[in-house]
Amino acid sequence: MRVEPSVSSLREGRAADFPSLRYRRLVAKLGTNVLTAGGDRLDLEVMAALVGQVARIQRLGGEVIIVSSGAIAAGRHRLGLGRDRRDIPMRQVLAAVGQSDLMNAYQQLFAWHDITVAQTLLTRRDLADRQGYLNARNTLLALIELGVVPIVNENDVVAVEEIEGATIGDNDNLSALVANLVDADLLVLLTDTEGLYTADPYLHPEARLVRRVERIDEEVERLARESHGQGRGGMVTKLQAARLATASGTDVVIAHGRERDVLLRLATGEELGTFFPATVDRLEGRKRWLLAGLSLRGSIVVDEGAARALRSGRASLLPAGVKAVEGQFQRGDVVAVLDERGRRIACGIANYGAREVDAIRGLRSDRIEEALGYAYGQEVVHRDNLVLLRDD
Repeated sequence: MRVEPSVSSLREGRAADFPSLRYRRLVAKLGTNVLTAGGDRLDLEVMAALVGQVARIQRLGGEVIIVSSGAIAAGRHRLGLGRDRRDIPMRQVLAAVGQSDLMNAYQQLFAWHDITVAQTLLTRRDLADRQGYLNARNTLLALIELGVVPIVNENDVVAVEEIEGATIGDNDNLSALVANLVDADLLVLLTDTEGLYTADPYLHPEARLVRRVERIDEEVERLARESHGQGRGGMVTKLQAARLATASGTDVVIAHGRERDVLLRLATGEELGTFFPATVDRLEGRKRWLLAGLSLRGSIVVDEGAARALRSGRASLLPAGVKAVEGQFQRGDVVAVLDERGRRIACGIANYGAREVDAIRGLRSDRIEEALGYAYGQEVVHRDNLVLLRDD
């Protein structure tokens, strides 16, 4: 397949046409509906326009990592198959066939701008291990330092759980993990709507675009469930991605992929789509890895008082606040901390194993040794080994 971008897709404004970049390092998630323009094959004109914007951001001194969907759609078109086959083996076949077409398109389009691309396929296992996480981080940072544009996707050929939606689950959440991995300044989730609406705009013409979300609460989650969203990554998964990325110190925007110069305008700070400001300053590396939640071995459910104390940012998790234990984790494993409604509020390194936590739950800390016959400390999770997933 030879790519010949149209003249319009290569037409570029001068650098002086745009102010300096507000965001230097971007992660851009390009969904299937954007890359196919709602059709059944890759739309090369749309891709060329987005590639041109990435090239211009680079010339302004920025760095862009692309998290790209589209492999399965490309494979389906290459093989001339319809949408009736949706079983896991067939989706893996389509991903294997389509990934080469997808990368070939990116390679040729970026070559028009003298930019090299690098295919980067990840799985949950690659990032769950701390050393694997650091290796992936170092590789991505080395690529962008060389001016290479990484094209990231989950390795659908082997990551069966991803296609079933059981682990990383979709490229929205993968893009948030990548933003976490490389300390991105901005995560852009491009889709086929302008952002988060007060109702489904396809069914309710009076629906209004939500311009800014300071806090992802139950009302915002309700809007996401009721908003338009097709494919594997609807608005709900975009909110999940926004929650993780903003908790890592990255601003997030959900915007329409066909908006003129959308990436470039967002990189310069223009207000488009729905904006989610970062809820914390940058986290140190170990806490970013914990927050990613890729190596969770279990969960600890806490009562309302403990949840409130943890959200203050100054407390450790004590056994008195523990209501229940889920999973078979060991001392030193990474666990999720859940409130009584099942919402994840933090991740941390357990000071006790699951059986031990179950034995001391509800007790004062000075009774740990009495209950177990030994003690590793007064905390189930020490605040130095705890990172919050803020929603307030």
